Amino acid sequence: MLDIVFWILAIVAVATALGVVLLKNVFRAAISLIFLFLIVAGIYITLHADFLAFVQILVYVGAIGILVIVGIMLTHDITHGNPSSRFRLPAIIVCVLLFCTLTFSIVNTPWMISDLPPNEPTTAFLGEKLFGTGGFMLPVEIIAVLLLTAVLGAIVLMREK
Repeated sequence: MLDIVFWILAIVAVATALGVVLLKNVFRAAISLIFLFLIVAGIYITLHADFLAFVQILVYVGAIGILVIVGIMLTHDITHGNPSSRFRLPAIIVCVLLFCTLTFSIVNTPWMISDLPPNEPTTAFLGEKLFGTGGFMLPVEIIAVLLLTAVLGAIVLMREK
């Protein structure tokens, strides 16, 4: 059952990644990027990497996604998207070559696949180490306040009078 969910999420991830690249409206491309981050978190869950899924949602969807949306909202002309340039054909050639190289590497690698999930609860162990008695709770809170202050300061500076 998890294999079917994994492949469905993988196909949807490729579709949303194409949406990020091909959409002309920058705001819609950013929303597609946030959906892609959520789908990657779902893929992590199907692979029994629950801590990575949590971090994916917390960092990428919560922080990076909102930062991109705020950055787009602060720009004046978001409807035109990226203009065409003379580097489009070389970029396509490089992307195709990279895709062929990665496909060749993936197909020719002898992967060791296990059907068993991890034995130890990784999320509880990492949570205790990060936020337990000797953890890093105070630095995480300080960084969160610092980032919030930076975003609010950028909004105040960019606001029209």
